[in-house]
Amino acid sequence: MTITQSAGEDFPPMPAWEIAQWFNTPHALQVEDLRGKVVMLHTFQMLCPACVLHAIPQAQRVRKAFPLAEVAVVGLHTVFEHHEAMRPQALDAFIHEFRLAFPVGVDKPADTGPLPRTMSRLNLQGTPSILLLDRQGRIRLQHFGKIDDLELGALLGRLMAQA
Repeated sequence: MTITQSAGEDFPPMPAWEIAQWFNTPHALQVEDLRGKVVMLHTFQMLCPACVLHAIPQAQRVRKAFPLAEVAVVGLHTVFEHHEAMRPQALDAFIHEFRLAFPVGVDKPADTGPLPRTMSRLNLQGTPSILLLDRQGRIRLQHFGKIDDLELGALLGRLMAQA
């Protein structure tokens, strides 16, 4: 898994996310608000074992390891199963208990079907998933499942080094 760095390469822009509710931020965040920073969008479900054991701790490590002015970590709680058990009130308690120190948005449910809107728009395969955005808001990595800390750190470092 590498990030292409060739000049003129065309990378898709991150579409606007559709968030029903935000936690850990004083105002609603938009993708445009984060331009100029490298962004790690971490999608998870609080009842997903791989999310709880691997992805959430990794997002917390990234949040602590990189300067806020350079790298933004944003959580996206994207519920596609067990909807009744993962309501915002339960997520609020989860965020508190796990001491998540980054903004977390709740993906808006779809009008029809189980997949929430942002998850569907991004064609995500499931959770956990990581998207890395460059400073211009373009998707440079979309990864489903666990990713090694060193590999992720190297990818973030390369994106930080790019103009």
